[in-house]
Amino acid sequence: MSEPPLTMRQVLRWSRRLVAVVVSVCALAAAVRLVAPATAGTTGEPAGVQRQLAFLRSALDGGAGDEAQRLFPEGYFFLHVLYGLSWVELGMRLPAGERSEPLRQARWALGRLESPSGRAPFSPDLTPSYGVFYRGWGNWLRGGVLSLQPAGQRDPTELRRFADDSASLGVAFDTSASPYLAAYPGQAWPVDSTVAMASLRLHDLLLPPRFSSTVERWLREVRQRLDPRTGLLPHSVDPDTGDPVEMARGSSQSLIQRFLLDVDPVFAGEQYLRFRDQYVISPFGLGPAVREYPDGVDGPADVDSGPLPLGVSLSATAVTLGAAQVHGDASLAAALANYGEVAGLPLGTPWTKRYAFGLLPIGDAFLAWSKTARPWVTPTPSPPPARVSPWWWMPLLSLLLALGAVPWLPALVRHYRRRRARPRPANRM
Repeated sequence: MSEPPLTMRQVLRWSRRLVAVVVSVCALAAAVRLVAPATAGTTGEPAGVQRQLAFLRSALDGGAGDEAQRLFPEGYFFLHVLYGLSWVELGMRLPAGERSEPLRQARWALGRLESPSGRAPFSPDLTPSYGVFYRGWGNWLRGGVLSLQPAGQRDPTELRRFADDSASLGVAFDTSASPYLAAYPGQAWPVDSTVAMASLRLHDLLLPPRFSSTVERWLREVRQRLDPRTGLLPHSVDPDTGDPVEMARGSSQSLIQRFLLDVDPVFAGEQYLRFRDQYVISPFGLGPAVREYPDGVDGPADVDSGPLPLGVSLSATAVTLGAAQVHGDASLAAALANYGEVAGLPLGTPWTKRYAFGLLPIGDAFLAWSKTARPWVTPTPSPPPARVSPWWWMPLLSLLLALGAVPWLPALVRHYRRRRARPRPANRM
């Protein structure tokens, strides 16, 4: 005999159970990701990063760089340079004899930066040519490629190019009235010059030193032009004088704090604590996040910050993970990483891992680069005073467990009512 067809009530009942199971499983998975270790400090390999890079390479081969370029002016460049830098970071954690694959991938990314597509947004008429953004980040990656090679076996052509580009940057800084060189005609952002200055310090680590006076002069002039509202490097400046035009913002500060340590660790330590005190918050007590504007100040969102729910910049939050890690702020780095494992909606396979379903590979690139962060020039400093409680995750974990239980409440209530409605047996004497 054939089974009788399901009634509508049965279909609805099973549908509710299926939804309850899915919600509970998702909440449980998020709870596990919230408390499982998501960082590895500056020595071990962060779990999942190689799978992230596998996804990114596939995306880049499929045209993700051109798609990113349509979203913002440096999209193509940023996606490739962060991919290459993440491989350098991984390679630095390996013995010298096991760095061939990181070196190959980093060189591939560097080659894409030097292509017409990599140079397209930048002007060859700037000093140095193509501007400080292009020259600074490219020089940093090239120095990273050299760092993966044993000192006596470095490629002579790469060494010569690194020395020449460093010299061009040094001359540009030494002859500029402003400590901040232009990235585009008539436009300058301190973060770009900070990256370039870090690359000069890296030069003096890998090759005979020649830029100590350039770095000292730059630091003196930077200290004279801090944002008066926050005491930090400003977001944008007058390209001729270097005077602040726009107050310090989280999207650029998160990068500045990553690189400034390799320029001057003492000044960087002071700046990092200022940044952390004014920009790191915990909305509704559910986990750390980074504001785009200092606490108490609101401002508009733009392509750098992305949307600003509750004033929080998701891009600044992701990049601050790396800044915290290089400063030895392990508690904040771990909290940001674990929070990202929940809020970032990671999707993994045995071969790849992506966040936000892989819709924005540039976000994956920033996150992979942040998880692998380590100082290149300066030893990791002593940890600053902890700002994040070791139990920061308890409110969010409680919320996730509550969300996992909510779909079952109606069934539990019905079960309880049925039990209450059953006749009770008479008492026996």
